[in-house]
Amino acid sequence: MAYLNDNYLKLRAGYLFPEIARRVKAFCDANPESAKRLIRCGIGDVTEALPEAVRLAMHQAVDELGVRDSFRGYGPEQGYDFLRHAIAQNDYRNNGLDVADDEIFVSDGSKCDCGNILDILGHNNRIAVMDPVYPVYVDTNVMAGHTGEADASGTYAGLLYLPCTESNNFVADVPEERADVVYLCFPNNPTGSVATRAQLESWVAYALKHRALLLYDAAYEAYISEPGIPHSIYEIPGARECAIEFRSFSKNGGFTGTRCAFTVVPKTLMATTASGESHPLHPLWNRRMSTKFNGVPYIVQRGAEALYSEPGKAQVAALISHYMGNAALLRQAAQEAGLHVWGGVNAPYLWVRTPEGVNSWQMFDRMLHEANVVITPGSGFGSAGEGYFRISAFKSRANVEEVARRLKTLAHRA
Repeated sequence: MAYLNDNYLKLRAGYLFPEIARRVKAFCDANPESAKRLIRCGIGDVTEALPEAVRLAMHQAVDELGVRDSFRGYGPEQGYDFLRHAIAQNDYRNNGLDVADDEIFVSDGSKCDCGNILDILGHNNRIAVMDPVYPVYVDTNVMAGHTGEADASGTYAGLLYLPCTESNNFVADVPEERADVVYLCFPNNPTGSVATRAQLESWVAYALKHRALLLYDAAYEAYISEPGIPHSIYEIPGARECAIEFRSFSKNGGFTGTRCAFTVVPKTLMATTASGESHPLHPLWNRRMSTKFNGVPYIVQRGAEALYSEPGKAQVAALISHYMGNAALLRQAAQEAGLHVWGGVNAPYLWVRTPEGVNSWQMFDRMLHEANVVITPGSGFGSAGEGYFRISAFKSRANVEEVARRLKTLAHRA
């Protein structure tokens, strides 16, 4: 007899984005004419072409693989040295941060790593997540058996939820109680909020006091525009003793379909066994990667390396400027429509309060059916997300201008 993992049965009706896809498909099937004018601002997928520097590097890599003397088969599971060096040098050491090349682990996505990191962590950890929360943090812990059942609101027993509300500007306060593993995401998905240096210092102090581990998702750090906002958790003294950082090329370099990201695991980072012994996490993550992963393709890694060239940096800056220009237009339109808006300044997401008396899924259906625009309902990010919705700025400028027009029209009909 084959037994299944019972923890999967705890998962709520469906992962947020598949549920959105289901509703959109049902709408399109029933309304084929309206479907033709549908604009999707829900899932945070990029729309603009891969930078030219990336494409040229990938073409050259393909040509290398077409010659026996330069052909490459299996690569190092942790990533090729050329990319690990480029990352450590450009993203960290050039900014005064002590990160070694071999503390960089190249992967096929920070979403994957945020879940896979649980492979090297024990089952007796108390997990803390921000609320609203990127669903992957919660669902992967459910799958791993780190939670109890969910209640009617989708809140799972055993998790410590850290409320992010208007009163704290959607940045979780350090809790009074102890947590062993804390997920932090800045710039935040879904709210677009950022943490100040002082706030991150408080989190590092908390982690050091409780010997806790911070899982710091910085996938959107390239979008930070305000001065003084940290781009990396390692800007905070002591973070190398308590934090793992996840980053991605998906949103800054347009790699959502190409798949390349990286995780930083400092050699100074320790965790404790059930019997109380301390061990470094770096060799455990290295073993996990070597055992369960065959590495990102050579062609893709050469493309990622090109993002750090001078042309690549300029092309990334142009992409970010495009998407943040979109965010500014959407933010202005939502405000002119009488809606309360957060985000869209240091992140390509807008977090919008629903009109009074309208819940987040009702707002999703209203935007879909009346404006033919797909947004993301806030309740899909946790109970504290109820009453809000997220708008993604990852669109063409023409589509964003049309969404802005429809937002105003919808408000006038309300």
